[in-house]
Parts: sequence; C-alpha cells; structure tokens
Amino acid sequence: MEELTPGKVLDRLRSNLRGAGIELAESELESMEEQGLLKPILIFEQVMKGFSSSLVPDYLEIGEGESGIVPPMPVTFPCSAAAAGFAEPLDAPVHDMATLLESGEVTPVELVEASLARIQARGTLLNAFQIRLDDEARMAALRAEKELAAGDCRGKLHGIPVAIKDNLDLAGSPTAAGSVILGRLPAIRDSDAVARLKEAGAIIVGKTRMSEFAYSPGSNNDHFGPTGNPHDPGRDTGGSSSGSAAAVAGRMVSLALGTDTGGSIRIPASYCGLVGLKPSHGRLSLAGSVPLSWSLDHLGPLARDVEDAAILYDGLCRPAFRKGQARAGKAAAPGLAIAADAGLKGIRVGILRDDGSGRALASDEVLFAWRRGNSALAAAGAEILEIDLPELQALRALNATLLAIEAAAFHAPTMRGQLSGYGAFPRLRLLAGWAYGPSDFVRVSQARAALRVRCEGIWRKIDILCTPTTPSEAPTLGTPGRLNFTSPFNILGWPAISLPSGRSVAGLPLGLQLIGKPWDEARLFLVAAVAERGMPIP
Repeated sequence: MEELTPGKVLDRLRSNLRGAGIELAESELESMEEQGLLKPILIFEQVMKGFSSSLVPDYLEIGEGESGIVPPMPVTFPCSAAAAGFAEPLDAPVHDMATLLESGEVTPVELVEASLARIQARGTLLNAFQIRLDDEARMAALRAEKELAAGDCRGKLHGIPVAIKDNLDLAGSPTAAGSVILGRLPAIRDSDAVARLKEAGAIIVGKTRMSEFAYSPGSNNDHFGPTGNPHDPGRDTGGSSSGSAAAVAGRMVSLALGTDTGGSIRIPASYCGLVGLKPSHGRLSLAGSVPLSWSLDHLGPLARDVEDAAILYDGLCRPAFRKGQARAGKAAAPGLAIAADAGLKGIRVGILRDDGSGRALASDEVLFAWRRGNSALAAAGAEILEIDLPELQALRALNATLLAIEAAAFHAPTMRGQLSGYGAFPRLRLLAGWAYGPSDFVRVSQARAALRVRCEGIWRKIDILCTPTTPSEAPTLGTPGRLNFTSPFNILGWPAISLPSGRSVAGLPLGLQLIGKPWDEARLFLVAAVAERGMPIP
C-alpha cells in the first residue's frame, strides 16, 4: 500500500467532503491541519501496519465469558439504619435517604424542594443545567409521597431527585445534546433509560449541560459555555457528562445519568470526586438517545458512592413493571450481598505497569493516590499482580478512529445544510472524520478483533484490572481532559468504574479505575465497594 502522507490525507478529505456535498472553506481545511486534527489518521495507519487484511472483523462481539452473557444481577448491600449527621436530608446518600423516605421521616416533596433550591443557588454558578423541570418535579413528588404513604414503595429510587444528561429523550422536553441545531421540538416519548427511572419512582428535576454532541472529554461548549467543578469553579468538570457530574458533586441531586464514548462518565467522576460506571457495552439501553458513536456509546450512573451507583444501575437493569407483576423494587431476585466486613480473598487484581505509551502513567499525585488504592485492595485480601498491557496504545488510536467515522456518518445530513450551526470545536473534529478511507471502518474492526483476543488473555491471570482514571487532576475550566485510561475500554466494551482515590495538593479529587470481565458488573461493584471502604477520602 502506498505510504499515506499529510498532504494525501488533506487531498482525500477535500475529495470526500466534496463527494458528500459538504462545503468547507480552504482556510478551515488548513486550520484542521494546523491543529493536528488529521494526525489521528496517520497514527491509525501506523497501527494498522501490524494487522493482516485477512482478519475477520468483529463488529463488537465483546465476548460472552465462559458460560455466555451473564444476566444483570441485582446488587444488594446489607440493610442498616439511616446514617445521622447530615445537615439536610438531600446530603445523605441514597441508600440512607431511601430508608428515611419509606419510614416517612422525610418526604419526596421536601427532597425535591431542597433540590430545586440548590439548583437555583448553585446550578447557575456552575452552569450545570440545560433545562429545569420544576413544575413536573413537584407534581411527581406529590405522587410519590402519596404512593409511599400508602405503602406502595417501588424500591430505593422511589422519591429520589435525579438529573439526566441532555442527550436522552424526555417526553415533552427538547433534546438539544449540547447543540443549537437540535432541541427545537419536544421529544415525543421517553428514552428507555428515562422510562426505567420513572417506573422506579425517581423524580427527574432537570436535564444537564454537556459538551456539544458529546464530542469532547471536557465541558467546553461554544454555545452554552463550560461547566464549573464544584470543588473549584475555575476547574473543569470533565466531559461530556459535565452537568450531570456537577449536579451530583454539587449536591443538587442525589444521582444522575451520563453517557460514555471514550470516558465521558469516568473522567467527570474522577475530576469531581464521584463514582461513575461504564457497564459492558449493550448492558443498558440507549434507545431514545442522540448517539455519538453507536459502537462505543455506553449509558451509566454518576453517584456519590459505590452503593448509590449500584442502586441506580440496578434500577436501569430491571425489567419494566407491568400490571399483575411485583414492583421492580420489590421483585425477589438473587443479589450480590456485600457484607460490611467483606474481603477480597481469592480475587486477583492486576495493577497496570506498561500501557504501551513509553511514558509515565500519570502525574506523581495521581500515582500516589492510585497506589494508596492498590494498598487498600491488598489489605482486603486481594492478590496483587503487575500486568503489562501495551495494547492500550493501539486501542486508543482505534477508539478515536471508530468514533470519528461513526460520528461523521451520523452528522452527515445535518452538516450538509447546517454546518454553520456547529461550534468550532466539534465542527472541525466531525469534518476530520471524512479524512478516513472507504475501507477504514472494516479495518478498525479487524484490528479490534485481534487486539481483543490478545487483551482477553489477562483474564486467565487476573479477575480485575486497576489503573488510574485520568493522568492528572482537573484542568482549568473549559479544557478537555485526556482519555489515556478510559477510551481503550470503550472499544473493548468491558465494564469499568471510577471511584475517588484521594486529593491533589490543590485539594482536587483524583480517581482510580477498576475494569472487569465482560458482563461481570457484580464483581466490579464488590471490589469497588471494598476499595472504597479501605481508602476513605476526607
């Protein structure tokens, strides 16, 4: 094959855009080259030199384990009395708040009013919300209050204020996905995720800010501005689930939904001191959402602790309620009991040593906090093993390639007629997706198949992989984060969870990431819960 050069990439981009009917000024093409937006195409070509063109593409066969796909297992924690010492009920974790709600000590109306007051006070400062749903939330709170008073409890989400990312449809509200192109008409029906939340009795108080079309690992948005980090408003929340993270970390809501294509749940979780889960690809339905990349998008929870994340995950997994059936929250099903003194004896945790980059994994502060987490796992009885996974470097390039190709395909109709409606940051990145060749979608799928086989070999040695979540603390406001340790697990489709591991000298949160086998979210929650107890964060 003829060697691909920057000039040839630019020529191909011109030709492909012309063929797609997308007009672009030569100055913008030159700007794309100057900003290095075409460099990923050259990196992809270098990566592909190591793979045969005869490989069978996988098209996201993410693996089924030894006994097939594991069904979603409800994750249960031991019952305990509601914790005391919180200034207001909304400050309590969901697993405590649910007890207070069911006993009548707190009402959904009180929680929703507290949530709306905080959104008014803090949401504007941080720029966390796209849409507020005050009237709808108040009506839902009154319904939940009557149901709970009548003993009709649907589970731990019943009466809990939550927020949703604004790429998820909510009937009667527009879905802008961080853009000015969409969102002119209200959604006709709820997305699957929103329908599950409503069925579980959760109360949606608003839709949250996000980077435009979710195409940034930061909160930068040319139309609506960035979202400040509750720990320091001059720092970024990370993206693209920026508003959802700010809403939970700022204690405006108890829980929030995000989506994750290269790290968009886990990066905000790391920067904001939260727990964020990206389940196995396909575990949670994204029907009724605005996609960024069909093959890489994941839905997941953002929460203050592991147990709260498990509660929201469990609610999203459960089958929808139908008349004549037990309520979702009351359904009898075997769960994963995590006792207060649960240890990790017999669980092998792999600590990443080589990621293939040839550089230090992260900053000294991040590495110190990460090692603190590793020590907590060892103290709980886990067997700690060092693992080399140099394939991560190639997986980063493949994730960027697949994302660019699929995003360009989704946006092609809109870009033909409304190109000026895109902000500069996503517009140029979406246009760069047209610089790939006609066979590159198949080629990236072929390489993923080969790399997945190589990477799956680690599961013969370990049960959980542990990495930092991000290589540094939160950057300045509006600055995109880095996907070093998050994007490889989107293209593999493996479940991954980020949890707080410490703070930097500046007092900013730092995160630790745990990665599990496909479909094994239950074990991931177990290890995360034990790690969380072993490294309390002040």
